[in-house]
Amino acid sequence: MADVRVSLCGVELRNPFIASSGPLTYGAKGIRRCFAAGAAAAVTKTLCKLPAENPIPHIVSLGKGTMLNTEKWADLSVQQWVEQEFPALRGADGVVIASLGHTVEEVELIAPQLARVGDPIRMLEVVSYRAVDMVPMVKAAKRLTDFPVLAKISPNWPDLMEVVDGCLAAGADGITAADSLGPVLHIDIETARPALSGDYGYAWMSGTAIKPVIVRIVADICRRHPDVPVVATGGVTTAEDAVEMFMVGATAIGAQTAPMLQGVSWFEKTANKLAKWLDAHGYRSPAEVRGRALPAIVPGEDKRPLTFFFDADKCTECGRCVTVCAYEARHLEEGKVMRLDTDACRSCGLCVTVCPTEALTADRV
Repeated sequence: MADVRVSLCGVELRNPFIASSGPLTYGAKGIRRCFAAGAAAAVTKTLCKLPAENPIPHIVSLGKGTMLNTEKWADLSVQQWVEQEFPALRGADGVVIASLGHTVEEVELIAPQLARVGDPIRMLEVVSYRAVDMVPMVKAAKRLTDFPVLAKISPNWPDLMEVVDGCLAAGADGITAADSLGPVLHIDIETARPALSGDYGYAWMSGTAIKPVIVRIVADICRRHPDVPVVATGGVTTAEDAVEMFMVGATAIGAQTAPMLQGVSWFEKTANKLAKWLDAHGYRSPAEVRGRALPAIVPGEDKRPLTFFFDADKCTECGRCVTVCAYEARHLEEGKVMRLDTDACRSCGLCVTVCPTEALTADRV
């Protein structure tokens, strides 16, 4: 079977899946639970000067693997983490990554305490709500500790790549891409009120819906910095999602929404499914997949039409391919006879992607 171990900033992980910073990593008990369920590493809730007081309610499911939240940082104090939570993680079967934020002043206050804790902490992740704070925070973390430092970036920053460049120049050992997307708003139509508490009800989105955004961000980073370790965080729900992240250059995968919604056994199940996918496709490790798609991410448009192929034996006559065609170019007749009006067809490709059995496929002319 494929070897799913990866190396992140010089630290070996038994598989690529990391419990990203969030409710599951609220404290030592939650982190140990993630490790027992197969997570190779875990990022703590973000440690700040003062513990968070979260609005109520602060998490809602939108269905289809997507969540919104107005949750803040760690609700346990730095003192409790230093005196109780981190010591309780010594000897745990996983890599502990301490998250700290959200200002340089807080890094200067907290980082020396984490340096004194030492084991079990193996790495730091710095995160901020403001892009302008990231470079000085990275510099402070590197100056005050000997830990490898990940810089966690936000998809909401317009100057995202400038922040990445600055963090790497400041000494960041890797990038976590990315934080949740927002602000967004969800209204409970039965009460005519925001579904979540917080300023204006504005929330932050995670899970399946943001995956294409994260894939693009990871690709942008890895095209510019191909040798930099990137933890792709956001939208990974399946082993195939993880493969997509590897193909645009990711080194490891952060996940919080999927294991929250599906249960923490998601970690081991997805690692096993990844190994099977790699075997089936002739890869020996995630490293062999890493960056495979980057050469194809180029400027320009391909305007060659599609050639379609139809396998009647696989067809269930669901009619999805016919329903989604805006141009009424596709027709499924009795006896599983597929007709295509080539004059009406625009080669958009949607019909192929909705076929549940791959009875309908396509290739370039």
